[in-house]
This record gives sequence, C-alpha cells and structure tokens, in this order.
Amino acid sequence: MLKIRRALLSVSNKDGIVELAAELQRFGVEIISTGGTHALLTASNIPVRQVSDITGFPEILDGRVKTLHPAVHAGLLAVLDNPLHRKQLDEHRIQPIDLVVVNLYPFEEAIEKNGVSLEESIEQIDIGGPAMLRSAAKNYRFSCVVANPKKYSSIIAELRERNGSISEETCFMLAKEVFQHTAHYDAIIAEYLQRSGGEQIRFPETFTVSLKKIADLRYGENPHQPAALYGKFEHCFKKLHGKDLSYNNIIDITAAANLLAEFAEPTAVIIKHTNPCGVGKGPTLAEAYRKAATTDPKSAFGGIIAVNRPLDMKTADQINQIFTEIIISPSFPPDVLEYLMKKKERRLIQQTGDVRSVIEVDIRKVTCGLLLQAPDNVRVSAEELKVVTERRPTEDEMEAMLFAWKVAKHVKSNAIVYAEKDCTIGIGAGQMSRIDSSKLAVRKAQEAGLSLAHTVVASDAFFPFADGLLEAVKAGATAVIQPGGSVRDNEVIKAANDNNIAMAFTGIRHFKH
Repeated sequence: MLKIRRALLSVSNKDGIVELAAELQRFGVEIISTGGTHALLTASNIPVRQVSDITGFPEILDGRVKTLHPAVHAGLLAVLDNPLHRKQLDEHRIQPIDLVVVNLYPFEEAIEKNGVSLEESIEQIDIGGPAMLRSAAKNYRFSCVVANPKKYSSIIAELRERNGSISEETCFMLAKEVFQHTAHYDAIIAEYLQRSGGEQIRFPETFTVSLKKIADLRYGENPHQPAALYGKFEHCFKKLHGKDLSYNNIIDITAAANLLAEFAEPTAVIIKHTNPCGVGKGPTLAEAYRKAATTDPKSAFGGIIAVNRPLDMKTADQINQIFTEIIISPSFPPDVLEYLMKKKERRLIQQTGDVRSVIEVDIRKVTCGLLLQAPDNVRVSAEELKVVTERRPTEDEMEAMLFAWKVAKHVKSNAIVYAEKDCTIGIGAGQMSRIDSSKLAVRKAQEAGLSLAHTVVASDAFFPFADGLLEAVKAGATAVIQPGGSVRDNEVIKAANDNNIAMAFTGIRHFKH
C-alpha cells in the first residue's frame, strides 16, 4: 500500500484537477506544481509549491526546461526499500514523490488544426511530461502515476477508501496505461515528422503503429472471436441510426466507400462480403441505384448500399423495398432519415470524410509479421490506354471499359466484370480460375435476366491464354480491357482480331487478395 504524502501535478488538460488537488489537500498531501497548473490551484485557494522551489532552479527556455532535474526524477525513481537509495536521497536532501499527475501537451490535437506549421507543431512536443510519467511508471511500487483525467474519480474514491493510500495493484495498472500512453504519443510524433518531410510513402526501418481504441465490438468475423475498433473511423463515418456496427459491417463499409470514391457522377454501389454485386451511375441517384440493383438482385438482399449524393426520397423508397444491412450517404435529409428509421435494425451511416485523404498505407497481418504497401490509388484515362487490336473501341465502348475497370479494381481476384457504360451487368469474383470467374459473371447476369450482348469485359489481370477472351466473346462482349503483359499476348490479340473484338491494355494490374 502506497501512502500519498507528496504529489506533483502538472497538466495540460485542467479538467478535474482542482477537485483532485482539493482531495489531496484534505489528506494533508504536499502539492508541487508548475506554470498554469500552479496558477489555477493557487487561484482555487489550494496550497501549492512551485517546482522551482524544489529544484532550486527556475523554469528556462520558455518553459522547455522546468522538471528535468534530479530533485524531481530522483524523487520519482528512488526504490524506497533500498538502503543505498534512501542514503543518497538523504545526502542530497531529496524527498520522494508519491503521486504524479501529468498529461501531455496536446500534440495530436495541435497537428489536426488547419494551417498549423511544422515549427508550431514542434513546440507541442512534450519532453518533461513523458520523462516524469515514465520515471514514475517504472517505479510503480513507490510512485503512483496518473496520465488520464478520466481516472481522477477512481483515484479520489480509493484515497477515501484507503485513508489516503493507493494499492500496488492500482499503481501497476496505471503504470501499464502510462507506457501505452507515451508509446502512442511518440508514435504520433514520429509519423507526423515523417509525413512532414515531403517524401512519398516510404517504409521506415522500424514501423510503429499506435491507435486509440474507439470501441469494443460484440465480436469479430465470427461470434467466438473477440474484437475491437481502433483509429479514427469516426472521422469518416457517423452512425445516425441502428444497431452498433459489427466487425464485418466496418469492413464492408470501408469496401463500399473505397469503390464509391472512384466515381464523380451520381453513383450507387451495392456491396456483399466486400465484393460489389452492383454498381450504377446516372443523371439522378434514383436512376443510378436502379441500375446497380438490377445487376444481381439476389445478392443485393442484406447488402450494404452506398451513394455519393444526399439520399433523396425517391431513391430511399427504392432501397426500402429490400432488406438492407447498411445505407451510406453523405447526408440524409430529415424526411428521408425519418422514413428510413422506421426499420429499427438497419444502420444509417453518414459519410463525413473522403476515405482517399486518410489512407496512407495498407497493412496486412501475416504469420509473425505485417505486410505494408502503398494503397492502390492508380487510375487510368482513355488517353493512357493502349489499343492493341485492329478495331478500335467505339466511344460508348471506351466509356464502358473505363467504368468496368474502376469496378474490377475493387473485386476480389480473380475478377471479371461485364458492364455497359453506366452499370455493371455481371460480376465474377474470387475464383481460382479466371475462366470460372467469367462463367460466374455470365451466370449471374443470366439469372438476373440481363443480356450480355454488346457489353465490355474488364479483367483485373492479364488473360494467360486466349480461352478467357473467347469466353467473353461467347457471352456477347464486344470490347475488353485488361493489363496485358502475358507471354501469350499475341495469341490473345489474334483471338480478339479474329472475332472483331476491340481490346485495350492498361499496363496496370489490380490484384486484390
């Protein structure tokens, strides 16, 4: 049990600090403080000493140096049941510090402000605070450390329950929190400084990721898997209605938003298990959704629908006709929101941020490590395509090819997408054979009663043999867009020419594993 006799309070966030200090005062604790914290406590009629009174040294360098002193750190680090440590404290007239309450300069909040300069951000890097936190946390048996203002109430309760003392179990728990806190703080600084260097994405010798927990989830992909959400998901998405989001919901929302970001026109996408099962664009959102829903109505049941315009009542009424897990829109007018909220289980999500602006690196867990890569943000224009056949694509075919190519990028490999210039017709995803993906796309189109005549087909990777292209010909496609690069490209090009098919190479592959 640690009896609190002497405490050092130095906080950037002043919430609750007066109440905590007042409780310490009631137990006769000597309070030491710095700068703004000292001024606040003094104004609140709480007796408090300046750190400079303890160190015998004034704050200097605009406050950059104030607690970096042996009188502070020896008081935090002394092992009090070690006779040598006790002897050295006495020799140097240093008293132990039993409680440290410190929260750090708000670096993360500072760098999120618009227009903040590198120099201004640097001044928000706390040096003395992390040093005190780490010292006290290392010596948790003899020094209790609190970095989170949300813990003040429990500290006050324990002081009252234990007559001014804190248990070792509490001290150990708080010490673990502190090392997590300082690790996160340092990781944010390191990431910001690297980003501020102006380089493109690069991969440092040591990769550190530190994210704050947003929420515990009910479970992961399956009910037997515990799960939690970390990061800044709420910066891009805000739940307006419905049950809490599940692990799978969050993954599907991400997939839908990333696909939707490919299109500027009014567009609707329908996602099922991260794969698109329908994409449509049009002059109105209602028309875009109608086209998307036509592609694969069977798979659309229970899917995730995302649109890139405020959701109007006409579109909402169409969506409401089938069971939908989630609807995502940049905004929901009040009447539309009220209408859709009548289904209690359905989640309504407002997309508040551009997903492209926050994704800087893709991370994938592998056995005993992580894989990092730059995100697949490459886009191609008509001018960048290389037409390799005798027949050039028509204007409509070219538009359809570019549309299909955008969708294929977001379909699990092997990916085959049949499309017209404003909607998908058939999508084959995730098959081990590209031929099977093509057959699956054709079968889905036929089940939906759609004609594949005069469609185009997009393949996320090259056709290794001519049989994949011939499958598209048999289905009724008249143009093909693919990366090219196979050793049998000439064979595939000949098959296209023999069947009067227009074909263009992108020179870019869009594998999605």
